[in-house]
Amino acid sequence: MVTTARFKNVITTEEELREQLGRPSERTRNKTISALDQHCRDLIAASPMAFLATTNADGTVDVAPKGDPAGFVSVLDDNTIVIPDRPGNKRFDGLTNIFTNPGVGMIFVIPGMRETLRVNGTATIVRDPELLESLAVDGKLPWLAIVVDVKEAFMHCPKAFLRSDLWDPNTWPSRDDLPTMACILNDHALNGKGNVEEMQADMDERSKTQLY
Repeated sequence: MVTTARFKNVITTEEELREQLGRPSERTRNKTISALDQHCRDLIAASPMAFLATTNADGTVDVAPKGDPAGFVSVLDDNTIVIPDRPGNKRFDGLTNIFTNPGVGMIFVIPGMRETLRVNGTATIVRDPELLESLAVDGKLPWLAIVVDVKEAFMHCPKAFLRSDLWDPNTWPSRDDLPTMACILNDHALNGKGNVEEMQADMDERSKTQLY
């Protein structure tokens, strides 16, 4: 656990938090719905990118991006969505978390849109052949499917996107000024002893041939 001893003024209770910052408006309190309406369905259908948060039994949190062509998350009914889990590095951090703590949270992002849709619920890992076939891309099935029993959904305001100017290309840093994935992995996982060029070439090739 990270120590807070270095800080002199730590808020430790909700009472302290509310005393300093107040309470949400009635509109904000009441914006959460317990099922997916047509607005939610439309946003999920337009989203090519979502972030899935899971927590293990010890409280360690994992947030993983999930992306595919827009509409890749299927809405089965007002309280059930399905997320394809496609080939990856086989760490399975999020999937193993679900075994011990099925509670999940999601944020759906739509390019150019500053507001996001948040969905919370409980997850189950499924491998029904018919379901996996319905999630195929270019004839290739996902490894598994994550089925979420939706408990609540609500819109998140645009302030974070406004503050960050996320969708304005003029604010984006030059990719050449940032380290490559191979460089980072070499330092983090191999103590700088790997061949960065070979690692990057291998990752580039796998991105072309093993995307699905």
